Amino acid sequence: MTEVVRIERLKRTSMVSIHNGIAYVAGMCGNKGESIQDQTRVALEKVDRWLKEAGTDKSKILRATVWISDRAHFDAMNEVWEQWVDPENQPSRAAGVVPPAAEGYDVEIIVTAAI
Repeated sequence: MTEVVRIERLKRTSMVSIHNGIAYVAGMCGNKGESIQDQTRVALEKVDRWLKEAGTDKSKILRATVWISDRAHFDAMNEVWEQWVDPENQPSRAAGVVPPAAEGYDVEIIVTAAI
């Protein structure tokens, strides 16, 4: 069986788990109470950081899941996403509306990437 590497272990999660050349990045949020654009920007900066820690980058993202707190945020979130995503390597992506885990957080982004 292949080893699982965990980066930045916390009480309830690891920021990244790596197995068989795939990096699984935990859900990234922006700063509480900021605009959806700013929260999305910060969340994507965190995604970039953890991908780098895992030895990969956004060009190798296989799948992304984006949770937003309100359908009204969809266009603004997409605007930031489109500025960030590698246009030559767009991953499979799902997006949905879910209640936030904590008040004031309006976006969470989860990615899986090849290394």
